[in-house]
Amino acid sequence: MGENNHAQEPTAENMTMMQGFEWYVPADQEHWVRLEKQVRQLKQWGIDNIWLPPGCKGSSKDGNGYDIYDLYDLGEFDQKGSVATKWGTKDELLKLSRTAKAASVGLYWDAVLNHKFAADHREKCQAIEVDPEDRNKEVSGRYEIDAWVGFDFPGRKNKYSGMKYHWYHFSGVDFNAANDKTAIYKIVGEQPMEWAATPDVDGEKGNYDYLMGSDLDYSHPEVEQDVLNWGKWLAAEIPLKGIRFDAIKHYSAEFLEKFVVELDETYGAGWFFVGEFWKDSLSDMTGYLDRMGHKFSLFDAPLVYNFSEISRGQGADLRKVFDGTLVQTAPISAVTLVMNHDTQPYQALEAPIEGWFKPLAYALILLRDAGYPCVWYGDLYGIKGEHPFPPSCGGALSKLVLARKMYAYGTQADYFDYETCLGWVRYGTWDRRFGCATVLSNAGPGTKRMHVGEMHAGERWTDVLGWSSGEVVISDDGFADFTCSQTSVSIWVNKDAEGRDKFASEFESNIYDE
Repeated sequence: MGENNHAQEPTAENMTMMQGFEWYVPADQEHWVRLEKQVRQLKQWGIDNIWLPPGCKGSSKDGNGYDIYDLYDLGEFDQKGSVATKWGTKDELLKLSRTAKAASVGLYWDAVLNHKFAADHREKCQAIEVDPEDRNKEVSGRYEIDAWVGFDFPGRKNKYSGMKYHWYHFSGVDFNAANDKTAIYKIVGEQPMEWAATPDVDGEKGNYDYLMGSDLDYSHPEVEQDVLNWGKWLAAEIPLKGIRFDAIKHYSAEFLEKFVVELDETYGAGWFFVGEFWKDSLSDMTGYLDRMGHKFSLFDAPLVYNFSEISRGQGADLRKVFDGTLVQTAPISAVTLVMNHDTQPYQALEAPIEGWFKPLAYALILLRDAGYPCVWYGDLYGIKGEHPFPPSCGGALSKLVLARKMYAYGTQADYFDYETCLGWVRYGTWDRRFGCATVLSNAGPGTKRMHVGEMHAGERWTDVLGWSSGEVVISDDGFADFTCSQTSVSIWVNKDAEGRDKFASEFESNIYDE
């Protein structure tokens, strides 16, 4: 094989993305600055792309951006109490994008396209109340409400877009200012109006078109065109490598198909598109992917729930960890993750994962051959707010990411033969020849006799995490006994492998200057 190396294609480098925020990041308008200072360090650890928080103007300077007000205000106009968003100004965002580009780190935008918040004025319109648990069931007659649906964007003064939004651009709201009543109101016009049809939106609660705020109606041509224009405008303003789409269960899949196609054709060479279709239903997820085609990915929500369940069980069967997951069924379309801003503690979709299990979960998404792993900011840097948490994995998450970048290559051999202890080997490739052996246990100390290859005979391997002491000598037949501690994980690599010195250097995650 060595004589033909010159003719072989280089092994593609493992890619890892990071969600660049958690829900309780301080609302100090300094986050773009924080991330910009950390970009080069993240690249050295093995992070290739950063999913940015929603950077469009929200309802206030403290809003995380999911309370979106103006798509075309990236922290440039004095609207809703400040020029900056929670994350900072447009100029700071542009500086971050320049630094990221120079470091070969891609940026993914978080696009919130389902709804709007913080309207500039109310408008009277006709509406019908629906049952919150069955949005196809009307519970009132048609009557006039006073709804917050008028968006003029006075601070922007028509720059970038002259579009104004009125009641007929929305399909629903949840508040009637005429009587201060909260309910789900389906807006109706001169013609009979219905929610977007299923399966164009998800069928949960009968029809899940309405989620929150003032719900955009993508059957209206002015709404569709303005948001399509925004996508191309954004791609021209900010050097991006992709988009994460929020809440895609709740708005038109047909529109999103158009959005992705237009963006891909105009700016999208090599772009990455991933949607938040947060549902513990594999069939619904694969159905959505079939509709969207091969240029689209989804976050693997079922995997997160599996992690949560296993971490909270006594000696649960680790061999079932990938059962019913997207990464098992459609690995090329799966973005794997352990936690995000919605599932973190004290959030609506909280999916508790015990701290001891976090290193095991990250090993399962970072060191295997399937899926595109997403590391979470809150696990890497800790969680702020009223209920703070330190960085997870004992501060070793960055080492797990680096191990993926350096050694998790080549054919994979699984040793999933015991309920509470798993192992697998990555054999390496012709040009990334070192490979690695991973062992993890959710009970007592674990040992796996695994084959790493006769080519490694006589080599001495050690745990790059330093959680298992001593050396393992590879026997002449390529086998060795690899161990891990109780409820822990170890990643075994030739102690003389290229890059091992990087694991001895400083791995502090000081993103906050305190």
